[in-house]
Amino acid sequence: MAYGIQVEVWGDRALFTRPELSVERVSYDVITPSAARGLIESIYWHPGLRYTIDRIHVLNPIRFTNVRRNEVKSKALASMMRTAIANGGNLPYINTKDDIQQRASLILTDVRYVIEAHFELTDKATPEDNPGKFKDIIRRRLDRGQCYSTPYFGTREFPAHFKAYEGSMPPEGHYSGEGERDLGLMLYDMDYADPQNITPMFFRAVMRNGVIDVAGSEVLR
Repeated sequence: MAYGIQVEVWGDRALFTRPELSVERVSYDVITPSAARGLIESIYWHPGLRYTIDRIHVLNPIRFTNVRRNEVKSKALASMMRTAIANGGNLPYINTKDDIQQRASLILTDVRYVIEAHFELTDKATPEDNPGKFKDIIRRRLDRGQCYSTPYFGTREFPAHFKAYEGSMPPEGHYSGEGERDLGLMLYDMDYADPQNITPMFFRAVMRNGVIDVAGSEVLR
């Protein structure tokens, strides 16, 4: 059995990077389901429950701007850390002074969404766990603004504000009554069924009157 939650999120900037563009970072038009799930998990996560995104309501106009951001060229891989620890060698590190580079990014500005999601209990839930308990915890954390880690829109540089959505559904937004708008293929989530072969999943994002029906979309692998 599924139990629903509604969360309103907003922020000044967002970057939901398109994976097919590797050199310069270009954002999708709206938040992706995987980013929405990660944002809710940063508010409350428990191994005994699993979130699924049902609908995304786009409240503000979709606007882009160009920025240049400092990034590092290299990655500190966990496998390299484990090898260094096991062999007693020097831990790898990144010298940002020598490894820094500037990259152009096409990002979103002034974003606001209402995320409709539900959660289900997993086989890792204990006998003491129950849906009512989890829903009360999530509600308290939303009311108090509590989170395990700071929620963000695609990258930690762009933090997200959040609260429980209290209004009627669907919420009134910039695209209410506009009709259908095809946003193209969008990343849905990653398939972790095989840890040795993690693969992306996509869906065709269609916004109807400002609402993206994620649950009613076909997932492509």
